[in-house]
Amino acid sequence: MADRSAESWYPTAAYLYILHLDGTALAWEYLRRHPDYRRDWLRRRHRSDAAQRWGLRLLEDPTLDARDAHPTWFPEHDAVLQLYPDADPPPNAVAFALWRIPGHKYLIHDGRRLLLVARWPGACLRLALAPGLADGMAYVYAIRACDMSHARCQALTASLNELTAAIGIPPIALTRPRPPLTPLLELHTLQALDATLAGASLREVAEGLFGVDAVADDWHADSALRARVRRLVRRGDALMRGGYRRLAQLPPVEQGRTALAAKRP
Repeated sequence: MADRSAESWYPTAAYLYILHLDGTALAWEYLRRHPDYRRDWLRRRHRSDAAQRWGLRLLEDPTLDARDAHPTWFPEHDAVLQLYPDADPPPNAVAFALWRIPGHKYLIHDGRRLLLVARWPGACLRLALAPGLADGMAYVYAIRACDMSHARCQALTASLNELTAAIGIPPIALTRPRPPLTPLLELHTLQALDATLAGASLREVAEGLFGVDAVADDWHADSALRARVRRLVRRGDALMRGGYRRLAQLPPVEQGRTALAAKRP
């Protein structure tokens, strides 16, 4: 059995940033690992339409993780706040103030409009800025009309609450309780996915995630640890191969008649 301890996927500490990612950022983490996506990125000069296949407006560099990458999904996530100039502002209208938004700010142009992403510990805010909006102007929020308007309003409310809380300056350091189980599941899933893509066996994956001692004590054909690692590997592969679309709130890929016929007995 090869010694995997020197490989990039082995130290769990390298994945701690995963604990603070939202759904769209997690979707990118799974997509950027897809071998076919990485191939499309290398051939991007010859594949101008490749981005739509993956639910993106533009291809993003898969070597960048969610802390540095800013993929623009199509259609966009419900939590994206759209900001427009207020055509009839009241006297006490709140003005748009870019520099009052805390955190690290990134501006991305997706070919149609300017997107603003602001990240600070434990939060990420995404804004779509209309072309006519300028700093100091009164503004309004907008959401896209659809049959699921109630769900979109809930997402808008959550983003508005996040924006309201962002007006204050966050502390330099935050003390947080132990992360809940869901972010830990994503951390372990991505680590297991990277391990299998690197050719690691199930046992080697388990040693990287849970330690050599734990594997030595409980690794046999019917062990709970082995079953857990197997589920993590299957889950990671499923999310990479299309399941990420659910995290980004993208519609599922349409299956043609050929794909449906192949499932028939």
